[in-house]
Amino acid sequence: MLDYNNIELLERARKVRLAVFDVDGVLTDGKLNFMADGSEFKSFSTLDGHGIKMLMQSGIQAAIITGRTSTVVERRAANLGITHVIQGREDKRDALDELLQQLQLSYTDAAYLGDDLPDLAAIRCVSFGVAVANADTFVRQHATAVTSARGGEGAAREFCEFIMQAQGTLTAAQEAYL
Repeated sequence: MLDYNNIELLERARKVRLAVFDVDGVLTDGKLNFMADGSEFKSFSTLDGHGIKMLMQSGIQAAIITGRTSTVVERRAANLGITHVIQGREDKRDALDELLQQLQLSYTDAAYLGDDLPDLAAIRCVSFGVAVANADTFVRQHATAVTSARGGEGAAREFCEFIMQAQGTLTAAQEAYL
């Protein structure tokens, strides 16, 4: 659980300048849905999407790193305004390293939300590496923290709001809707 009373977690989240998301099992429930013609579809949470948008509006860059390649992911990223999208990369740490170099950021500036073993190296190297509630047990054991929400069911929103709370931007973002 992302504990708002944990000073160490809040300090880690306060430094975040880039939030990186896996897709399958994080922004979706992890199920792969294929049609008879070979096309696929994914279900994304609007709560997660709005959380990512609020996070970006608060000045944090967002990125997607996923092992699969899908036009659905390209479309979802475009809808959310996420410009850093890396697909078809099983070595997520290597992809993260390239992205950080491109953005001139370090591991200390980065947060990563993942769910499975291909995410583990990236989760472990960033300052704020988080696993979703239904992540692989081994991944949960090695993450900095674990969300209370499951992948595709609000975990990304929880992750985003925690970062925003740590940085003092959450209340203003919420109150803008009053």
